[in-house]
Amino acid sequence: MRLLRTASPAPSVAATADSGAPLLSLQDVHAAYGRIEALQGISLEVRHGEIVAMLGGNGAGKSTTLKTISGLMHPQSGRIELEGVDVTHVPAHRLVRLGIGQAPEGRRIFGRMTVLENLQMGAYSRHDRAEIEADFERVFSLFPRLEERRSQSAGTLSGGEQQMLAIGRALMGRPKLLLLDEPSMGLSPVLVEQIFSIITDINAQGTTILLVEQNAQMALQVASRGYILQTGKIVLADTSAALAQNEQVKKAYLGM
Repeated sequence: MRLLRTASPAPSVAATADSGAPLLSLQDVHAAYGRIEALQGISLEVRHGEIVAMLGGNGAGKSTTLKTISGLMHPQSGRIELEGVDVTHVPAHRLVRLGIGQAPEGRRIFGRMTVLENLQMGAYSRHDRAEIEADFERVFSLFPRLEERRSQSAGTLSGGEQQMLAIGRALMGRPKLLLLDEPSMGLSPVLVEQIFSIITDINAQGTTILLVEQNAQMALQVASRGYILQTGKIVLADTSAALAQNEQVKKAYLGM
């Protein structure tokens, strides 16, 4: 178990992508809502092919971290890199094209649109029509329930089906990095098991995942590494196995 230290000096802004670089790197990132500092120097890495979990209580800064990564808000200071390239101030729509997809907290599907139309929205920035059709089939193979309801209004789906749709919509952008924000929220235990099984399938197909989740036990089962956030700071970082055995983590997040 280790405490994260202050990030080392950032490389040049002119840096180009390096195959040896982590897929995602945050270096001493600070972000605020008005005068409230939500992130107080976040530094983390996600390497190609990993599932990395971010755990913490309400208000710890988990969702804010994802918003800064996806470009929905920009940090006050610090640096965000995607494959070694500085993307700190790149707008959200361009980050989608660069390979960052997100299934946000609360799903935020388009309720008046059909399931198929929601998935089409996930591919709005793409022009490779034949490949888009192949990705529809990929999503339907992961989520057969969505294929059954492809013509149904998304707002009439169950909570679990809406979560499937939110993840499927993000996958339609062909992300290199998939950000999942509380995918098990509000779901029954059976559906939680199903969603996490699908998350491991998505990762096995080659998509790197950064997972924000309050169900720490399930998150640590599927992730290879994890970060613990408290009040905008990362206080612990280790392998999932080590975090699951840490006494403080057991008491605070695993209900032991």
